[in-house]
Amino acid sequence: MIGIAIIASPILFALVVFPDSFSLSWNQGRGGFLFALVFIVAELFGLRILISKKNLLYVIPLAIIVIIYLVSLEYGLRDYLIESAKQYNVQLVYSWTWMWDFIIMGIFVIVALSIYFGKRWIRIAPAGPIFLAGSAIILSLDAFFPYDTLGPLQYVVPYLVQTNVWLITVLDLGTATARDNIMFLKGDFGPMVLQVFWPSAGVHSIIIYSLVMGAFLLKMNIHRKRKSIYFTLGIVGTIIVNMIRIFSLSWYALKVTTDAKQWEEFHSVAGEIMFLPWLFVFLLIVILIESKRLKKLESEGKSPAKNT
Repeated sequence: MIGIAIIASPILFALVVFPDSFSLSWNQGRGGFLFALVFIVAELFGLRILISKKNLLYVIPLAIIVIIYLVSLEYGLRDYLIESAKQYNVQLVYSWTWMWDFIIMGIFVIVALSIYFGKRWIRIAPAGPIFLAGSAIILSLDAFFPYDTLGPLQYVVPYLVQTNVWLITVLDLGTATARDNIMFLKGDFGPMVLQVFWPSAGVHSIIIYSLVMGAFLLKMNIHRKRKSIYFTLGIVGTIIVNMIRIFSLSWYALKVTTDAKQWEEFHSVAGEIMFLPWLFVFLLIVILIESKRLKKLESEGKSPAKNT
């Protein structure tokens, strides 16, 4: 518990001192810290591995350094990061500044877990740090290659847009047409044009899912075939969640409002509200299935398959 508290301390400090920075939007705040913390607590709570007092003491100064970093952002460091963005041809400055938060927190958690458990941390508690690292990678891509400038990630978007237009038409929610990644909508409150880029389409969530699920399956002592099945089902589920995300954004424009400000407020949180709960639920389902299966094998006197 003390080890968890030390790792959690910078996140909890930021939550208490800078609560406004914890937006649910993936590229507008530190909301991802909380989800990473949930992963860390879930994987470490009840763990029967004794962490030495010496190792705990080693991590405390690191936590203090991270807290100093968070405070320094309010006293000129953030301005320095914003200015430095020009030197590196950064396109979206806010993604650039939030990226550093996730890099710093990710490094801290990885180093702390390495001190606690050595190289075994990757099998003991990989989900939290990998989620932080994955978020940093996505923010870096958004900072340097925003909108539709990153072709491979943007490639699938027109297909998702076309599917969404088909759903709107089938459900008779309004008028909808599409051209590439642009949707032309007309509903109860008039027309609205939506241009969908890879982050809004949830492509980033597939990347984060792949990283987190890969780390999660790595530590599970189940056959490779079962791992592949779970991973594939999760990908399919994530794509469906992304489709629901795009559909909900369209529905909001068709049935709630075409006011750009109100729509943007909904858009900024819609994805994470859907994706992250889905990720937690899916991981929980996998754990429950495999736990039940393991108990059944043990009751029958059989050994579970090796982690291959």
